[in-house]
Amino acid sequence: MIKNLIIENIHISLESIRSHKVRAILTVMIIAFGIMALVGILTAIDSIKNSLNENFAMMGSNTFTMRNKELHVQMGGRSGRPKNFRNINYDEAMTFKDRFIFPAVVSAYTWGTGIATLKYKSEKTNPNIQVLGIDNEYLATAGLKMGNGRNFNNNEIYYGAHVAIIGNEIKTNLFKENEEPLGKIISIGSGKYLVVGVLEEKGSSVGFSGDRRCLVPVNNVRQYFGRPNMNFSINVMTDNPEDIELAIDEATGVFRIIREDPLGEVSSFGITKSDTIASMLIDLIKYVTLAATIIGLITLVGAAIGLMNIMLVSVTERTREIGIRKSAGATSRTIRNQFLVEAIVIAQMGGIVGIILGIIAGNIVSMISGTAFIVPWMWVLLGVVLCLIVALASGILPATKAAKLDPIESLRYE
Repeated sequence: MIKNLIIENIHISLESIRSHKVRAILTVMIIAFGIMALVGILTAIDSIKNSLNENFAMMGSNTFTMRNKELHVQMGGRSGRPKNFRNINYDEAMTFKDRFIFPAVVSAYTWGTGIATLKYKSEKTNPNIQVLGIDNEYLATAGLKMGNGRNFNNNEIYYGAHVAIIGNEIKTNLFKENEEPLGKIISIGSGKYLVVGVLEEKGSSVGFSGDRRCLVPVNNVRQYFGRPNMNFSINVMTDNPEDIELAIDEATGVFRIIREDPLGEVSSFGITKSDTIASMLIDLIKYVTLAATIIGLITLVGAAIGLMNIMLVSVTERTREIGIRKSAGATSRTIRNQFLVEAIVIAQMGGIVGIILGIIAGNIVSMISGTAFIVPWMWVLLGVVLCLIVALASGILPATKAAKLDPIESLRYE
């Protein structure tokens, strides 16, 4: 009985919507716009969060990095500046590798340049290639995998050989028509380098591509990209993720001795876990999520007011129809339910359209930033619930007004 009544109310609602198409379409689009704004922005934010987690997770939860500065991610101008310490030099990095006996893989690397141009025959890249000087443990600690070729050997690292491992985007730009890059000679600035490996494609994250990097032996960078007081970083990857805190304590003690940090004073270097960076960035994104939610809710309040106004107009226009239904035996409760169901149907139609448009809009942003396509089921459910709330909030007053109409006065209404 109740099921049949609900079906009948939905049928009457659809008939009413059909007979007032322009009004219904406008109402649906108002609600759809509010839901699209909310779901679209939140979808894009979720996609960015997933990308951050995936990219930093590639380094593993058992990896930390030692630098000459503290990690600092700032939003707004209230926070203090991060502390910068004196640079970590080559001897300190190598000494740490020798003295750190904890069960872990340790690599030392340094920045060569971020504006290199690579050439092969008549082809060349844009001047935005990152050149890093690495040792043969760097690939493991940085979460990088070889797509083709090999890693550097000990002799190449020690003597600073002219060999290079290139990213996938560099391969695509320099070697057309699927030409094999291994064994080819490329130019990095004025130097000639033998390509011995190609990194597995990583894709881009939040506008930054991991495939535009070129890796050369660390001693080659010291010789050909050298500058006064070069700065090195150290990656440490423990054998067991559960030992990460013990490894950090051990590394701190060893490196404080190497850096001759006085007892009782702060360390002259910073230590950052790979998953900490993602957590801090995601923590900052929550403010954007809050702002997007507020904007979407404000839009939905406007949609609710619009829906209420249109439903009130509908009650006025259908006063005679209401009188006929009451004279035929319809109760005030039945009339109220019919108008409530009509408001719910219109709101849910707007919600469905808004959710679809929101997912598309959010994933367009994701595609531009190079992140994966996602369907945010939590936000989809939130959209449905919000549409129901909007429908009830905006439909209860018109439905109550319709239910209270006097049947005799309604029949006389022109």
